[in-house]
Amino acid sequence: MKAFVSKLLTVALCLWGVAASASSHREAPLIANDPLADNTDVYAFVSPDNPNMVTIIANYIPAELPHGGPNYHTFGENIRYEIHIDNNAAVAGDEVTYRFTFMRVNEDPTTFFNIRLGARNLRTTYTCERSMDGGQTWTTILSGGEVPPPNIGPRSINGPVGLNTTYEQLIADAIESATTGERIYCGPADDPFFVDLGGVFDLGNLPRQNGPSRDGIGQTNVHTIAIQVPISTLRKAGAPATPTSILDPDYVIGVWASASRRAMRTLSTTGDDPTDAGAWVQVSRLGMPLTNEAVIPIGFKDYWNSLTPYQELADTQMDEFFYNPELALYMDNSLFGGAVPAMAKLRIQRNSLGAFDFGYGKDGLFGLKGNPALAGTALDDAVFGTLLLPGPGKARSVDLWPIFHTGVPNVRPYQLATGKAGNPLAAGKPFIHNFLPNGGDMLRLNMATTPTPRNSPDFSSLGLVQAAVLGLTNPTYNANANLQWIPNMDGFPNGRRLEDDVTRIELQAVSGVVLAAVGLWYDDFNGTNPVTQDLLDVLTYSTGVDENDKPFKTSFPYVATPWSGTETGE
Repeated sequence: MKAFVSKLLTVALCLWGVAASASSHREAPLIANDPLADNTDVYAFVSPDNPNMVTIIANYIPAELPHGGPNYHTFGENIRYEIHIDNNAAVAGDEVTYRFTFMRVNEDPTTFFNIRLGARNLRTTYTCERSMDGGQTWTTILSGGEVPPPNIGPRSINGPVGLNTTYEQLIADAIESATTGERIYCGPADDPFFVDLGGVFDLGNLPRQNGPSRDGIGQTNVHTIAIQVPISTLRKAGAPATPTSILDPDYVIGVWASASRRAMRTLSTTGDDPTDAGAWVQVSRLGMPLTNEAVIPIGFKDYWNSLTPYQELADTQMDEFFYNPELALYMDNSLFGGAVPAMAKLRIQRNSLGAFDFGYGKDGLFGLKGNPALAGTALDDAVFGTLLLPGPGKARSVDLWPIFHTGVPNVRPYQLATGKAGNPLAAGKPFIHNFLPNGGDMLRLNMATTPTPRNSPDFSSLGLVQAAVLGLTNPTYNANANLQWIPNMDGFPNGRRLEDDVTRIELQAVSGVVLAAVGLWYDDFNGTNPVTQDLLDVLTYSTGVDENDKPFKTSFPYVATPWSGTETGE
């Protein structure tokens, strides 16, 4: 660990000391001083208007103020921005990687304006390379890609003394087609993440108890790398051209993004550009949302950023933060639940089915270890039991740890309680398979899952939580234990759609909603109706901020138009 932190510190001390304004995206002490290389969010979903394609979005540069001139943000030079895809658990590391590098030019250095008389400062272009062999060889698939300028205001964008165009046209012109079939957009966008930052970091005041909640990153922008990739490029080698079912294991991918800097930066005393040298060092990475912000403690955040998911999976010292997450302390009345009244609806099973305690530091399902009842289930040591039941005192090893580290297999007990007749270990209604166990924290997406139309009345920002509710309670789906497509099976944490309310979903998951979905009901279950008050409390919990501040586009790149420097919002 010390070696990784030492390398990161060397990089951070040499970087420009420009700090972004407060944002949850500034998730680790060192990367907070390098916003141009700071991952904010990653999204991966089957494109709703083109289901033969998967869209992957990696955002960088947190909390960009639209009026932040004269030095507006853009992608940094001497940074490798990369999107990584894993599709084969039998092979170590990534199978597909996209690398983006950017170049910036002042077109008119005689002015302090960013745009004047058709000239841009800084005009940014990029090159995209692709590796299909784990980074051993690279092929340039797009060069000279254009990054739109910041959305400064109508005189700069629309006016004749500016660019004399529209911002929507700039976005359309910046959508490029690579030689290998991908579509790419790199440029500014409204930050699609939504959360009450002020509330969540005010000791868990989410939703706020003393006033209205507020989207802490509303009306701010990010820089987006969006790439739409044919499923045929991403699926596992040898997989059939058509999936065998909506849960085809050969169609599962893991997605994560990173940024890397050279190890050394030398500043000039004459005003020349700094020079960068040395090995490339990963300074930021992201897969699942909120992992480094709300799961990893401060003392490990920089170290976590330095690791790949594959290194993280092998380094078991951080597993404890998932087996017993800090947030669980605030969802338990016997611990500190009473001190966080905003989360009063979120309570963990302490006596599920009268036998299983998932409280902080408790055994969860470990008491079943070696029991013949586990034979053939995912908890059997002959299946995945060594991963999922590693020892006592690891309360959430069967739900939170796999959600963040392996994905979920379509194997008992990871099926909906529908059809289980009260036995959570029995076969139930098949629900999801996005199991890919050779890496750590990544977004895992089963590309065979049918996308839910965004304009459908069934669409829900609660993703798999809402799909589970339908599978357990809706007569269309709970009348049998057969495999059926249920709306929102394509939602987080099966990938991540722009609309998904990931903060709410992850808090519900910490409070045990996944356990309940497979039949490990809440403590107030009386043996008849599992839809108890505790379950209803969890399902109706809201953070106070439930949607983005701008509507998303209905076609690629899907992200909303960036806020203008002169735009005002409600």
